[in-house]
This record gives sequence, C-alpha cells and structure tokens, in this order.
Amino acid sequence: MKFGFKAVMTGVAVLGLAGAVFAMANAAQPKMKTYRIGLIAKSQSNPVFIAARTGAMDAAKALGEKMNAKIEIDWRTPTDEDAQKQADAIEQLTATGVDGIAVSCTDAKILTGAINSAVDKGVPVVTFDSDAPASKRFAYYGTDDFACGQQLGRELAKAMGGKGVVAVLAGNQTAPNLQGRVRGVKDAIEKEFKDIKILEVYYHKETAQDAVAKVEQVQAANPQITGWAMVGGWPLFTENALDKIKGKAKVVAVDALPAQLNYVDRGEVDVLLGQKVYEWGYESVGLLMNKITKNESPKEPIIKADLVPVTKANVVEYRKNWDKWLGKEAKK
Repeated sequence: MKFGFKAVMTGVAVLGLAGAVFAMANAAQPKMKTYRIGLIAKSQSNPVFIAARTGAMDAAKALGEKMNAKIEIDWRTPTDEDAQKQADAIEQLTATGVDGIAVSCTDAKILTGAINSAVDKGVPVVTFDSDAPASKRFAYYGTDDFACGQQLGRELAKAMGGKGVVAVLAGNQTAPNLQGRVRGVKDAIEKEFKDIKILEVYYHKETAQDAVAKVEQVQAANPQITGWAMVGGWPLFTENALDKIKGKAKVVAVDALPAQLNYVDRGEVDVLLGQKVYEWGYESVGLLMNKITKNESPKEPIIKADLVPVTKANVVEYRKNWDKWLGKEAKK
C-alpha cells in the first residue's frame, strides 16, 4: 500500500500536535514537592508517643493532599528515654537536609544546644509535650502544667465533697513539668477549698511498682487521707494498684492511657485527665509546615493544649481513640 507525501505530512502534524498537547498538560501540573520532617519523641516504649506519631502521619497526609505535596515523617525516637540520643538525632537530621524537626525534650539542658545548632543552619524546630524554653525553637505545643495541677486539684475536691485530707503523688522531684503540676494542685486547693488539707507531697521512682509501694506505705501510715492527687498516673499501669486504698480515698490522676482506663471502668478512679497526645504530633506538623512554606510563626510561641476529663460517663467513647491511635501504628 502506498501513502502519498501529503498523507505522511498530515500524520506527522497530528503526532506533533499530540506531543505539544501532552507537553502542555505536563506543564500545567507542577511537580509534586517533597518535604521531610523529623519527629523525635522521648521513647518508643511509651504509648503516648505512638499516638503522637499517628497524629503526625495523619497531619502529613491531610496537609500533603491540600498542598499537592508529599510530606514524609522521619521517626528518630530512641527506644528508651535518652537525651543524648535525641540530640544526636537532631544533628543527623540537620546534616541530611531535613526541612523541619519536632522534638519532645527529655532534658532541655542537653537538647538546647542541638536545637540552636539546627535553627542556625536553617532548620526550624518546634517542641511538644516537654519544652526547651531557652532554645531557639519557634513554638511549643503541650500541656500547661500549672493549669493541669489546678484542674486536678479541683476535680479531686469535687470527688471528695469539698472536705478531707489530700496526699499528692509526684514522681521525680526534679522534673519541672511535675513540679508545675504540684504547684497547681496546691494553688487550687489552698485558695478554693478551705475544708481540705494537703498532708504532704510524696516523691518516688517513676515505675508502677515504686508508685504503688509509695501509695500503700503512705496510706497505711496516714489513714486520715481521703484523697490522692496523682500528677502522673504511674501506679495505674499495673493491676490491683489501688486495692489497699479502695473505699478509703478518692483518686484522680493525669493521663488516660489504655491500662489506666480500667480503673475508671471499675470506679476506683473518679477522673483521669487525658493529655492531647495525638495532637502533639498533628499540631507540630501543622506548625512546621506553616513555618517552612510561609515563614509563619504562631502569635504566641507557647500553645497550651487543654485536657480531656475522662470519667465513667465517657470512658467507653474515649477508649476508641486508643484503638485508632495504636491500631494505625500496628498496621505499619
């Protein structure tokens, strides 16, 4: 079969037009940009930080779709709490050209230098859960510890009917966040509840066993105690932690992790104050992307997250959050 010159040239013209249209279509769709954000929590063994990671991954997906970009979360959290390993991770992420870093500081003194070095090299840093206030981080998202202690004190006073004797379980005596909560408990009770006396603040190693032992020892020695304000829920990570104070004292505590929720189910704990652990990751990614793409910082560098009171009335619904937060992680 023979083709004339005119037919061949027509075919060439059509192919040329198709190529031009294809090129124009490609030009109309800008190449998707990739951003990488380093996420450094305190430890991989603590469920609250798995929840934070889930939040960060969800934020990366949602914002990526909105911005027509790919946002990658580079998880660099040590297995157990180790401030030096966190500092090393900041240095490594900075050296590899990460776009931003979110970190929960195990030790602010150790991490301040690493944060400042990253910022000086053009990498914005946000802190969550545990701050490094003297560093060059541009924002912090987390619990207002003094306000947390105040809320804890008020919830306990309500459970006690506005009268009685309180003991405060306080964990590590040198932890600034816990000391802020202790001050808040004292402030609320001493100013607002004249018929409640705070007996003492009790410190201990932050393990479930040590916390249970301290509670049992103090309650046995001071049977007049009718309320426990736990600025951290350490005893509630183990079974039968409150067997020796049931019916003797009301209990409220900070944090609402899966194991702790069982005590609310059984009526052994009146209120748990859940921190915004999922939002630690979600909000940190949002703050960083605003800084990276728009050079925008929040009006106030410290963003205070409220607390969620968990009681018998909402414990079943609240537990579903953990199914989501931990379930997503298990599938990765």
